[in-house]
Amino acid sequence: MTNSKEYEFVQNGDSTDQLCENSRPFGVDVSDRVKRLPAYLFAELNKLKYEKRKAGVDVIDLGMGSPSDPPASRVIDKLIEVVRNPRLHAYSHASGLMQLRKEVTSRYLKYYGVRLDPNSEVIICMGSKEALSYLCLALLGSGDTSIVPSPYFPPHLHAVMLASANAILLDVTKPDELLSNIASTCQFLQPKPKLLILNYPHNPTTAVVDPEFYVEIVRLAKRFGFMVISDLAYGDVCFGGYKAPSFLSVAGAKDVGVETTTMSKGYNMAGWRVGFCCGNAEIIRALSTIKTYYNYGVFSPLQIAAITAIRFSDREVESQAKIYQKRRDILCNGLERIGWQVDKPQATMFVWQKIPLEFSGKMSSFDFAMKLLREADVLVSPGSAFGEAGEGYLRMALVEKDDRLKQAVRQIKKICNIGKNNNS
Repeated sequence: MTNSKEYEFVQNGDSTDQLCENSRPFGVDVSDRVKRLPAYLFAELNKLKYEKRKAGVDVIDLGMGSPSDPPASRVIDKLIEVVRNPRLHAYSHASGLMQLRKEVTSRYLKYYGVRLDPNSEVIICMGSKEALSYLCLALLGSGDTSIVPSPYFPPHLHAVMLASANAILLDVTKPDELLSNIASTCQFLQPKPKLLILNYPHNPTTAVVDPEFYVEIVRLAKRFGFMVISDLAYGDVCFGGYKAPSFLSVAGAKDVGVETTTMSKGYNMAGWRVGFCCGNAEIIRALSTIKTYYNYGVFSPLQIAAITAIRFSDREVESQAKIYQKRRDILCNGLERIGWQVDKPQATMFVWQKIPLEFSGKMSSFDFAMKLLREADVLVSPGSAFGEAGEGYLRMALVEKDDRLKQAVRQIKKICNIGKNNNS
């Protein structure tokens, strides 16, 4: 195994085609906040993927959670229509178009029973990642501490680090234990954590919660005086009757925190970079202040097309969740047939999978991911990319078509050789 620390983290995302040598990662004296960023474990995997594809090898990519399906046709048509309007190419307001903010409030009322003021409790962002990053800059500083989910979606940790704050990683896979650990941390740590970041349905582990979980979170936040950021990025992608609750639907939630959502997943608008942050008016105001200093708002034609999406694409969002559910079943059932022990997720566009027993303890999640890529031409994310708590697991994104997922299982079986039968 090549030492993963040979390459330093370059981009705050799921993929990059840039590599930096650890011996001299930068030619200039960069800030400590950049130096603190952890090693980027995807670098070597992506390098091998690009080499294989350059050589003509068909790599099945289950690594990055980037939707491969298009947005609804009416949304694309609206964008094409309004982008021709010369009046819409000026700078846009940092907080977003009022009509889009009103649509967001209507959606929250319809889906979660939450009433929001579009003037003071909603802001439009360039995806939920921007919202989270700017929120950390607005709320945290040197010496402050935030509780971060573990295993973690990298930007949840990196946003805290880039704000020069400290992170305490708490296991989120068992919500009841998480609540107990939050209470213990706040009770015994001095100074107490200033912020709690949550992400349910959770990336990468696919863990989910019920509304009562957030009732207790609000109680703890008021008791210990911390703020809450709930990342509901996968709220639209739920299966088998499960519906992800909104943090804001709990009484008192707006007193202590905000929630970020995105149009990337259910609406297939990942590259459009349209997301929202809703909730506590003072936190929204702080976020707006930071955004105003850093950039303008989302391109106006994209916001107008997003209005169309929210108004008219309910059926498409539901259909997309069913597509992911079908892909989940194809991948999970296929892995079970070749001998893997699989737990089907109730939500998200991922499968969080333990390394097969015959390899567990013999190689790391990174080594096993490299084995799959080298020998089976299947790219997955090693669990260690999401922190030490992810070691021993793989994250598989449900972004390939049905036949490609079936082919991935066949190729994986060739190197695992633990199948129960040959009809995978």
